[in-house]
Amino acid sequence: MAMTSTRTWWRPAVAGAAAAAFGAGLGELVAAVVAPESGPVVVIGAALIDLAPPWAKDTAIALFGTADKVALVSGIVLVLLVAACGAGVLEARRPPWGMVVFAAFGVAGALAAATRANAPMLAVVPSLVAGVGAIVALRLLVQRLPRAEMPAGAAASPPEATSPSASPTRPAGSTRRAFLGWAGGAAAIGVLAALGGAAIQAGGRAVNAVREAIRLPAPTSKATVPAGADLGIDGLSPVITPNAEFYRIDTALAVPTLDPAEWKLRVHGMVDEEFELTWKELLALPLAESITTLTCVSNEVGGDLIGNAVWLGHPIRELLARAKPHADADMVLSRSSDGFTASTPIEVLQDDRDAILAVGMNGEPLPVEHGFPVRMVVPGLYGYVSATKWVVDLEVTRFDRARAYWTDRGWSERGPIKLSSRIDVPRRGQSVSAGDVVVAGVAWHQHVGIAAVEVQVDDGPWRPAELATAISDDTWVQWRFEWPDASAGSHTLRVRATGADGEVQTAEERPVVPDGATGLDEITVDVQ
Repeated sequence: MAMTSTRTWWRPAVAGAAAAAFGAGLGELVAAVVAPESGPVVVIGAALIDLAPPWAKDTAIALFGTADKVALVSGIVLVLLVAACGAGVLEARRPPWGMVVFAAFGVAGALAAATRANAPMLAVVPSLVAGVGAIVALRLLVQRLPRAEMPAGAAASPPEATSPSASPTRPAGSTRRAFLGWAGGAAAIGVLAALGGAAIQAGGRAVNAVREAIRLPAPTSKATVPAGADLGIDGLSPVITPNAEFYRIDTALAVPTLDPAEWKLRVHGMVDEEFELTWKELLALPLAESITTLTCVSNEVGGDLIGNAVWLGHPIRELLARAKPHADADMVLSRSSDGFTASTPIEVLQDDRDAILAVGMNGEPLPVEHGFPVRMVVPGLYGYVSATKWVVDLEVTRFDRARAYWTDRGWSERGPIKLSSRIDVPRRGQSVSAGDVVVAGVAWHQHVGIAAVEVQVDDGPWRPAELATAISDDTWVQWRFEWPDASAGSHTLRVRATGADGEVQTAEERPVVPDGATGLDEITVDVQ
């Protein structure tokens, strides 16, 4: 009896998984042709990101860091696979409920695609095709299950139904080997279709080629890194973070690919003069270089969701001056091409800081994943309220009239970056030799600056560290501390910074929600 029970579920489960692979692959292939950013996995994943509560987002980033999107896609695929296996068993035992499950997935994907920002008219097609493809494949595969494992009605068919002339609505099943061949074939077709879709999209994305061909105008002023800004310590974060190593945290599961020739920025809302700005017009404006450290609000104490780069762009305050905001406006709601929004206090965009529409990063056009062709860079604010990538809209408004993506999910309206510091050298858990030990790291308080850094060994006194030359108040600064005569054993090192305004970094531990983590970075070092 146990053998019969096992036999009656695993092959139907295989049928469900193979049908799902066939349908999903077909959907991805169709998406590549009619709506490249509306593949079933992408739209479902994007909907889950939007629906996820803040704690789920924080947990994902804490566990996976910048690989959170890979983890999300993997999780979606795993859940869909389990659901597909269940659908296969349902279809074999309680038809047509397995097909109903696939139909529900197709409709859910279509709804998710239709409700995305700037969704094209054909956005619903890939998910609907995926659902229909999975339904057809499931029906055909269940009909080809070995006779003992077919749905009750089919298994009860008279022997003559096995003849070539048998009714197509009452198939007679097949051998186990033949069934596995059909299931493997369906899954293989799905995988090949998905790969074909990926190839079509890769070949059709001319944006990368356009980006590589762009020659940005010479900056009206160049940013320079002063001598002494880099302490030259092995393992210490570089003063300028290379593009390939710059953290990426955003809500875009599929990176938007915008053609600069078609890009426009709309400036509107509580202004006297609304206008649109094209890519060509933006490049014709004075573009200056500035060095700014960006920080994600999800950065835990001692975390690495922070980077420093040389940005090329035009001051946002000049665009606002052109629009002539109303006196009672207090916020600018920026919008990405994929619908993400951020709420930035208008006074921050109008003062003398280097708040810019950036087109360049570290001497080259913005990488696509970092906002090409245009993004916002605003010193002193966490990215969730300021650093909108793929920006296409600036609405001058008020905090009591509009809410942004993350403020709708429990985060604070305004996100000034908190004073913080980090130990990079030695690494956590690293063993070092007894004697003199170099301890080093970075400290930051964007748009305020760092006045001092101190290090504590175990529970001893706080001792001053040496500061490197700061590039500006808007960037992090390296520091080093000579730990003399480190004795053998396990030791705890802590660091704290003091801002240029006299604020001392707090030891109070607070989570990242709702406006950034606090506490002191500490590591345990084994001295041998």
